[in-house]
Amino acid sequence: MADHITDATPETVDLSDTAVKRIARILSAEPEGTSLRVSVEGGGCSGFQYKYDLVREQESDDLVIARDGASVLIDPVSLQYMSGSVIDFVDDLMGQSFQIRNPLAAAGCGCGTSFSI
Repeated sequence: MADHITDATPETVDLSDTAVKRIARILSAEPEGTSLRVSVEGGGCSGFQYKYDLVREQESDDLVIARDGASVLIDPVSLQYMSGSVIDFVDDLMGQSFQIRNPLAAAGCGCGTSFSI
């Protein structure tokens, strides 16, 4: 069966089915109320990089994506750089990793965590 991947609306971020399953599995081993925070920071080989943290704190202005046991938080500043993106989880010969398909990214790098706008 093919993975369900949709295009996110411009003001939000979507999760692929494989990302939902992987995030839910990770969070199931964490204390209740833990979420995956995805953020954008300056740095990396292309100018910006994605950062992933397990957190228990949710800010009042966070975008919250909750589906089937997966909970993802994105702050408003990071959302500006990620609008319309789809977070995916890939397991291939190169290894396992979260990858973000970002329509705002003009270029990326081989590591898959760095991009430029």
